[in-house]
Amino acid sequence: MMEYAGGRDPVHRPLRVALCGGGRTGHLNAVLFKQLAGVKVSLLTSRSEVIERHRNGGAITALLPDGGSLAARLDVVASEPAEVIADADVVIVTVPAHARPALLQEIAPHLPPDKPVYVGAIPGFCGFDWLAEKALQSRSNAVIWGMKDVPHTAYDLKPGVSVRMGGPKSTLYIGTHAREGDAARDELLAHLRRLYTAPVELLGHYLEITLTPGNPIMHSSVVYGLVGPYGQWHKRVFPARMCWWTDCTELGAYFLERSDQESLMLCKAIEQRLGLDLSSVKPLKQEIIEAYGDQIRDPASMLSVLRTNQAYDAIEAPLVPAPGGTGYTIDTESRAFHEDVAYGLSLLVAMAGRLKVPVPHIAEIFKWNVSYMNGLRGSALDYFPDHWPA
Repeated sequence: MMEYAGGRDPVHRPLRVALCGGGRTGHLNAVLFKQLAGVKVSLLTSRSEVIERHRNGGAITALLPDGGSLAARLDVVASEPAEVIADADVVIVTVPAHARPALLQEIAPHLPPDKPVYVGAIPGFCGFDWLAEKALQSRSNAVIWGMKDVPHTAYDLKPGVSVRMGGPKSTLYIGTHAREGDAARDELLAHLRRLYTAPVELLGHYLEITLTPGNPIMHSSVVYGLVGPYGQWHKRVFPARMCWWTDCTELGAYFLERSDQESLMLCKAIEQRLGLDLSSVKPLKQEIIEAYGDQIRDPASMLSVLRTNQAYDAIEAPLVPAPGGTGYTIDTESRAFHEDVAYGLSLLVAMAGRLKVPVPHIAEIFKWNVSYMNGLRGSALDYFPDHWPA
């Protein structure tokens, strides 16, 4: 068994962490947190097999990159919020962005009312601060935060049984809602530094998370490059399964670079309009290189960064069998559409529209993806403040 070294400052008073979401990130974080002294971990999930396995005494195993493993039996695993979060100090939302509005409405009445409770999202993109402000408006003791990205990639999930850990981030960046005071921010930092091995740094403004280039432009651009009007697989089926990044096409990387440039232009316009310092928002290629470092074998170009990042190896694109049973097509029910397009890309398009910043590639990719997924069922525009950027 490999040992997991937790936060840098050992703290022995109990810390109760509730993870909301039984996917890859929720499973992996739950196992890692349970290696720490004094940390109690609860998991809120709708997966009946995970709950049943826990009731029967089963542990969850994290399979580590070096071939080792860590196992943990969580303190509580349930589908009822009252059982999971009633005494929580930290609540971490790991469900996809399109599932977060309903989740926050479900858990809000059950948050502890008599102490600060730190409610955050990993990752915190898609305007989570605005969503949580709206959903938790009756809970003034809730401190709203988000993490810029996941602490580790995670894949090959067997619910309730095991999850495989991929590459770690070298530094973790968090942001809080603009309403939070210094004392709340300091306490949040102390909690997260206890939970994570990597350094945790506090950003100046939550928009640094919302505007950081990531999945909303990455997944939508790659899909557009694959099966969009100029793609090699436009109106064709894939003969075999493929990976998001190791099989990324030159065209996908091209559209990604154009979208990244437009996103940075939007960021500069927001800096000027709101008088903010958003210098932590960097070009996507630089963000990936700084996050993964030596795990990238060839950092020369956007395409080589995507194809040779060991942390991205084996992450499959969302494919389903094509009609007729021959080959595969992109799964339009994937979170790459219902999270990244509906709740991520839509926000960039809306912000650019209000500031009159031209983003032709992002706008075209968004429009095409929405059509490809047969329209939006909901989006970040449901909670994007009407008054912004005032």
